[in-house]
Order: sequence, then C-alpha cells, then structure tokens
Amino acid sequence: MVSPQTMRAVRESGAVPNAPYLLEIRNARKEFPGVVALDDVSLRLKRGTVHALMGENGAGKSTLMKIIAGIYVPDSGTVTLRGIDIRLKSPLDALENGIAMIHQELNLMPYMTVAENIWIRREPLNRFGFVDHAKLNRQTEELFRRLNIDIDPDVLVSTLTVAARQMVEIAKAVSYESDVLIMDEPTSALTETEVAHLFAIIRDLRSQGIGIIYITHKMNELYEIADEFSVFRDGRYIGTHASSDVTRDEIIRMMVGREITQMFPKEEVPIGEVVLSVKDLTLDGVFSDISFDVRAGEILGIAGLVGSGRSNVAETLFGVTPASSGTISINGKHVDIASPSVAIQNGMAFITEDRKETGCLLSLDVQENMQLAVLHDQFTRFGFVTQNRLSAICEEMSQKLRVKTPSLDERVENLSGGNQQKVLIGRWLLTNPKILILDEPTRGIDVGAKAEIHKLVTQLARQGVAVIMISSELPEVLGMSDRIMVMHHGRVTGILDRAEADQVKIMDLAAR
Repeated sequence: MVSPQTMRAVRESGAVPNAPYLLEIRNARKEFPGVVALDDVSLRLKRGTVHALMGENGAGKSTLMKIIAGIYVPDSGTVTLRGIDIRLKSPLDALENGIAMIHQELNLMPYMTVAENIWIRREPLNRFGFVDHAKLNRQTEELFRRLNIDIDPDVLVSTLTVAARQMVEIAKAVSYESDVLIMDEPTSALTETEVAHLFAIIRDLRSQGIGIIYITHKMNELYEIADEFSVFRDGRYIGTHASSDVTRDEIIRMMVGREITQMFPKEEVPIGEVVLSVKDLTLDGVFSDISFDVRAGEILGIAGLVGSGRSNVAETLFGVTPASSGTISINGKHVDIASPSVAIQNGMAFITEDRKETGCLLSLDVQENMQLAVLHDQFTRFGFVTQNRLSAICEEMSQKLRVKTPSLDERVENLSGGNQQKVLIGRWLLTNPKILILDEPTRGIDVGAKAEIHKLVTQLARQGVAVIMISSELPEVLGMSDRIMVMHHGRVTGILDRAEADQVKIMDLAAR
C-alpha cells in the first residue's frame, strides 16, 4: 500500500497503470460506538461511467463515500485507486489524488466570492505576494465556460440560489482536475430545468473519462443518468447491476429487503369541520392574498415550483415570519400568530424543509431533540423536569417511528437522514398537534422511510389531525392529498380536488 504522496507523484508523472477500474473498494469495514456502519462492503468504479449508489438511509452509503473522500479511515479493507492500493488519511489527501466529493449539505463559505471559494488555498499571487483577483476571476470564467455555467465569479456566495451554489461546488471539484467525483443527492433542491443542466454537465464529464459516484433516492434519475448501480442494505453490499437490466420494483426489493406494496397509503377518512381558515394572508414582497381552509382529517397538499412561496406561507402560519396582513382562524376563532410559541399553544406543529439547518440540533442526542417542544408543558412539575416520564414517552415515540439508533443518548448527527427526520417528526407528535404542517417531509430520504412517513401521515389524518403537506414531488402530492393548492410567484393559482388533479393540471397552474 503506497502513501498518498507517492500516489500523487505517480499521477503527476503520467505513469498511471492501465487498471481495469478507476477506483475499487474491497471488503471495507467501519464501526462506530454501538453501530457497524459497513460490513465487508465492496465497490468498483469504471472510467467514464456514472455509478449510482442506492439504499435506505442508514444503509452505509455516506460512510463509504466518506472513506473514499478521506474523511474516515476504514477499520479494515482496501482502497485501490488507478490500480494502486492507497490509504487516504484526510480530505486533502483525496483531493490531491483526484477524488472530490460534493456533499448534500453544501460546504461553501457564504461571505467569500465565488472565485475565492473555488480556488481557496490555490489562489494566484502577484509579484508582491498578494492574491491576483483579476487572474483569479479569469481562471473562474474559463472554468465556467468549460462547464457552461453562467455565474459572476465576483459575487458573494451568500447571494446565490441553492442551484447556483450546487454549480459552484461542481466547478470547484472539477478545478482540482479530479477524475473521481462523488455527488451526494445533488438534485434534492433543484428545479427540473436546473436538473437538466446538471445532467448535461455530468454527461460531459463522463465523456472526458471522469468516473462519477452518484448517490440518489430518486428512481427516475437512476434510469436517466446512471450506467450502473450498486445497492447497500444495513451496512452490507447487496449487488451491482446495469441500470437497464432491472425494474423499479426489483430495485426497491433489493434496497429494503421486502415488498413495498403501497407507497402512498391514502385512505378515505371522515372529513370534519374546518380547523384552520386562512383569508387574504400577505407577507409584503413575498406572497399575497393567500386564502384556503383545512378540515379535520384532511390532507391539503401545496405544490408549486421553487420560488413560488410555499415554504414562506408555512413559516408565516407558524409565526416564524408574522404576516403583514390577512387573518388566521383556528376552530372559528381569530388568532394572531406572532411567534411559534403562539402557534404551538394553538395546537400547531411545523416540520421544516431543512432538518439540519432549522430542524434538528445535531450536536444534541435523540431524547434532547425529541423533548424540546414539550419541556415547558406537561413534563415539568414545580419547575423541574419529570425526567423518568419524559424518557419513557420519548422511548415510546422512538419505537413507534422505528428510529434506528443505538439509544436515546446517541447524538442526532450520527443518525442517517431518514432517522433524523423521524426524530424531528417525533418531537412535534409529542405535542399532540391538531394542525400539522409538513414542508418537504420526505426530501433526501429513502423509499422505505418515505413509505413509513406516508403511512404515519395517513394515520394522523384518520385521528382527525388537519395536515398541510408541501412537496416538490408531484407523485407524493397527488398520492397523499385530498385537495391540492397550487402556487406561483407568491399567489394561489388554483385549488384542485383529488379526483380532478393530475400532473399536467398542476404544472399548468404552477407555471402561470
């Protein structure tokens, strides 16, 4: 096994062996306290191919990618790069050896320019030893031309959309002349147009001989962009196939080890009286004149393209950004929701679209995250927390939601994305909400966890909870909703009953 420094020298000399695989992982194992994350896992990546990685949250995909990217060192097993066994000890080792990873949670520095982010630690210097910003921007423009990216190199990253930041991350990875590129859920926050642009870049990189490992939970992407795929389950390697050789149902069986007979378990439940009534709700400069009702037992889906104002409406309903005008009534009574605490007092719960930034507190454990919304309420006595009762109810909720964790003491940052989402849902279910707002409840989680969350939402509706569900995935909106409200540029463009709704009608209303 050679050192990363020796491997760099071999790569730079051009004397790279003509290996059958660009990258090969054999028999990798990685343990964390109480958890075997990888158990005898293997992966092979060919040059000039897109290799998708599939599996439920907690299957071991991210752990394996972090080994390849030098973030983790495996407990056993080998990493072979261009035919040479190598041990990567840091992300810098990986980058300098041509391996770059684009994380699902983008890692750019918001108050630096685009060019500064791309070339950090590699900035061109002038004869006085200072950064040559003109040359820095020219380098960036040349790189962007290669990738057909239209972004000003001199703007602050904080001013960019999520899609634009994704393109900057890709450009940064390519700037290292990487021939192994790892993409973790790169389309989770992109529109269809932005996804098409990303796929065009990926195809171009593939034609240059770059090997791409592509982590996704979206089946349509697997068939559209991947040459082959590997499936992992519970930290073990299940198999590798050409994308054209298997059906969607076969892939799901490989991922979850069981049949998922009903992805959208919508059932007819009695629809009760109006619980939430919104009239002419307006947030100046963001959305205006939003009106709708939600009844007990009803699931109201909210659809619309990115930028339509869906999430802003949810935040205003919950008091995160109080409305400029309009009224909110709960059970026929006008309520001035000036803060989230007022919303909670009135039986509302809100699961935000970004579980890492505005949902879970990653450095706290499972129980600390679950109990946050109820500490001030039924689990205190004489100013002290009734810890035994609280622990019991959190344990019961964890089991009900099938949270995969060694214990309630496990830090949430160590859980998979799907299990983090379940912890967040559990927090709000402990409040026994009458109105539940779900913003992208299944974004970035696997097909098995999606089915479990859909089943849970249906159960809550059956119990009389009024549900508002925002989703960018039209099959999810169509499959779960009793009615669908469509938004475009901060306005409601239509409300469709379940029986009349289809993808064409929704997209027509979303593009008006």
